[in-house]
Amino acid sequence: MSVPVPGVLAVSSVSTVLIELGAVLLVLALSGRLAARVGLPSIPLYLLAGLAMGEGSPIALQASTSFIGIGADLGVVLLLLLLGLEYTPDELSAGMRSTWRAGVVDLGANFTPGLVGGLLLGWGGVASFLLGGITYITSSGVVAKLLADLERLGNRETGTVLSLLVMEDIVMAVYLPVAGVLLVGSSFTDASLSVLLALAVVAAALMVAFRLGTHVSRLLDSSSPELLLLTILGFTFLAAGIADKARVSAAVGAFLIGVMLSGQIAVKGRELLAPIRDVFGGLFFIFFGLRIDPAELPPVLLPAVALGVVTAATKVGTGWWAARRAGIGVRGRRRAAAALVPRGEFSIVIAGLGTAAGVEGELGPVTACYVLLLAIGGSLAVRFVR
Repeated sequence: MSVPVPGVLAVSSVSTVLIELGAVLLVLALSGRLAARVGLPSIPLYLLAGLAMGEGSPIALQASTSFIGIGADLGVVLLLLLLGLEYTPDELSAGMRSTWRAGVVDLGANFTPGLVGGLLLGWGGVASFLLGGITYITSSGVVAKLLADLERLGNRETGTVLSLLVMEDIVMAVYLPVAGVLLVGSSFTDASLSVLLALAVVAAALMVAFRLGTHVSRLLDSSSPELLLLTILGFTFLAAGIADKARVSAAVGAFLIGVMLSGQIAVKGRELLAPIRDVFGGLFFIFFGLRIDPAELPPVLLPAVALGVVTAATKVGTGWWAARRAGIGVRGRRRAAAALVPRGEFSIVIAGLGTAAGVEGELGPVTACYVLLLAIGGSLAVRFVR
């Protein structure tokens, strides 16, 4: 009888994780080089690479998916932190005041198709409510990566796009607790408390960012790149975690930290964090593709395409109208319209809630197909619309 050697399994597992992680990083590097060579955004190639290594693939990853999943979560946080660093509290406040009407139109025009689509598919009210949220929310992570890759963060229309994305995330602060209550059948009192808590967290964060941002920036600044990097990351992850605990998006917490930091600390922070963001942002898009089983996509392709066509058109209309109200020219309106099309991380989160609760068997595959179509199609639209 053989005697098990302590630690052998652990060593084998670690070696497998390292091999798979190394392969994933090399795939990211090759995809990025190919994208640069042909003049395309890297995101569609990252998504397709993840799909090729995901469920049902002969080269599916096994040991490293949990590690990559954590990296993907960090990637979304860093993407939104860097986006927030591009704007001051005054710029964000002015943008939200000028686009709140567009935010209302955005909610009505893009939530309704999903809600109605779910009912037409014969789904129940809760599943249809979830599908409405899936079609409503633009992917902040995808948009942030695209704007950075294409060097459009300084464009006039980007402020309008950013304001709409923040308003959508704030809506999610109310939507997600309501969805959770519907899924578990909680009382009206529990639902009200969850929503009030989420709104209180967002309001407090905005107040700190708008009124105390300059003082906080001076307090946190450091001449040491190492200390500055540790400080920014520490505050960002702490804020993102607290926001997530309060059922507010972790991305919102990271974005508000970025907005709060201004002046020299924002400039140095962008320089230090950009390479880290690119690595972990790439892991996010790879991980999204890993979670999709290609065999589940063909049966739901037709409803996913129909939803994609309708809600791409409604997002384009919303972006165009919002940019026109902000006094932006025709070319800027086109870019703003295209930037709102991609769907991504939030849609997957909403679908995951419904799938875990077992409300509708087709919700997961429809969402995966829908998001993949609009993440890739939206990315290409942003690249080629000028």
